Amino acid sequence: MKNKTYSIVCKTLNDTKELAYRFANASKNGCFINLFGSIGAGKTVFVRYTAEALGIVEKITSPSFTILNEYHTGKIPVYHFDLYRLENVGIKTIIDELREYSEGHQLTFVEWAEFSQGEVPFDRIEINVDYDDDDNRCYTFKAFGEQAEKIIEEIKVVNFSV
Repeated sequence: MKNKTYSIVCKTLNDTKELAYRFANASKNGCFINLFGSIGAGKTVFVRYTAEALGIVEKITSPSFTILNEYHTGKIPVYHFDLYRLENVGIKTIIDELREYSEGHQLTFVEWAEFSQGEVPFDRIEINVDYDDDDNRCYTFKAFGEQAEKIIEEIKVVNFSV
């Protein structure tokens, strides 16, 4: 199966919000998402807007110190992991949880997924968040699996602000 990839440049925070809202709508039946990008690239902002689009009313914060934040007030549950502070031993203790949170009708975001030691479900979306030379946010979505490919197809955006 060929992995679909889609990239979009967001020039404004409003563009990021629109992209996250499209993503929330496309993934409303659930999805497992690995997030990649440097500190401050906008991973948590994307999660925040996606959760907002799903009706989550709690304040969305980075789970850097708690490892996992759970939100249950929206259309579907949203789980937000951050693996940055975990070392190899710590990762091994939550691998079963990551597998558990990859199944069902929920959105699970994993920031710093590169620390997961390859323990991720097959059906997932990987989102890389980066900046270009003009300080625009660049989002690259890569789909692994049929469900993920359908989501990627639904979020394609023709034009954002120019």
